Amino acid sequence: MTRLPLFVPIAALMLFAAGAHATGDKAAGRKLVYTCHGCHGIPGYENAYPRYPVPKIAGQNEQYLINALHGYRDGERTHPTMSAQAQSLSEQEIADIAAYLSSLAQ
Repeated sequence: MTRLPLFVPIAALMLFAAGAHATGDKAAGRKLVYTCHGCHGIPGYENAYPRYPVPKIAGQNEQYLINALHGYRDGERTHPTMSAQAQSLSEQEIADIAAYLSSLAQ
């Protein structure tokens, strides 16, 4: 019985936090990914430095894309080009890009 007063504020906070996430707009995301296509849209393309194959991101899981962009923006992932790109994006733009790219067939 003593847990109920603690549960209600925690549940309300969880609902508020879940609603705070931006919902992606696929149409807006389609306009934003033009810079992504230069590397990620070329089959077999390899990055010059550090050298590795550039992953295909069309059809990738939406939450994975959001997490990856946040990782580059926040410094948890390191790649000079991706970090610079991600740092220029707002939360809404990240959500829009992820919504669009995840909607594409693999």
